[in-house]
Amino acid sequence: MQNIFTLSRRAVIGAVSALAFAAVAPQASAEFPDKPVTLVVPYAAGGSTETMARVYAKALQEQLGQPVIVSVKPGGGGAVGATFVAKSPADGYTILFAVASALVWPPMTQDVEYKPDSFVWIASITEYQQALISTPDKPYKTYAELIAHAKKNPGMNFADQSALSRAFINYIGKKEGVSWTAIPTKGGGEMVPFLLGGKVDIAWSGGVHQRYGDKMQVLASFNSTRLAASPDAPSLKEIYGISMPSHGVIVAPAGTPADVVAKLESALKAAGSDKAFNDILTNKLQFPNAFVGSEEMKPIVADMVTGLQTVIDATK
Repeated sequence: MQNIFTLSRRAVIGAVSALAFAAVAPQASAEFPDKPVTLVVPYAAGGSTETMARVYAKALQEQLGQPVIVSVKPGGGGAVGATFVAKSPADGYTILFAVASALVWPPMTQDVEYKPDSFVWIASITEYQQALISTPDKPYKTYAELIAHAKKNPGMNFADQSALSRAFINYIGKKEGVSWTAIPTKGGGEMVPFLLGGKVDIAWSGGVHQRYGDKMQVLASFNSTRLAASPDAPSLKEIYGISMPSHGVIVAPAGTPADVVAKLESALKAAGSDKAFNDILTNKLQFPNAFVGSEEMKPIVADMVTGLQTVIDATK
């Protein structure tokens, strides 16, 4: 097994660059789709992704004219579900809905059976509202106050949802000279009661915190910009020059026929205007409805690799 930090950056960047030139089969042999499509969610039920997927699948099946079945395959910070899709037939009938980091981070830090170019990146349909959060009853109300408090009170803990969130919070600790204790949780569905119940001091959230209004306190944004719902909280990009990949992407196995990819991309874009999907996306989760097509995703993926490498190098 590879050391978690020894996967060649050149190899990963080379794989990402290959996205621009990756061959896909020229045409599907039959009219697509002529049977149900499976939408894999690589995270536990109850989190933001699974919540969105259930509603989005209904909108997507209206566009495709076939059932879209949501299949939850959690584990490994998204790697279990991503591996399943990467190994699935490249026919468009098995696609993945995940935060983009699940397709980039594991190949850079683990011995997994896929790389970024194991997929056709069809589209991004939103951006996860990733944040460092606490609760209003804590003595720190801002990011600066949190860091000052942590320096005076060693041993604070955080809800640990994945290797990626752990790496970013540990990156903050190294930069600021503070230490945190990770408390494992099984995704957003378990993180919330841990935080509200006082079992942890702070937590990373992929956006589920926005369902809880003033019960949650946003201290910082992990995205490249401040979050629309929390404009006073700074982004890590402002403070440290790094950010966590935030795009919610739909991908298919590499080699999926070009006409199938085109049909899926068109259907995904149209499904984004569904009223029920927009209600849960923009009103309940407070995520943006921001469609990005396959061509525009290529440079975004390359930038993700560069940013994540900075975190890896700093937390070795």
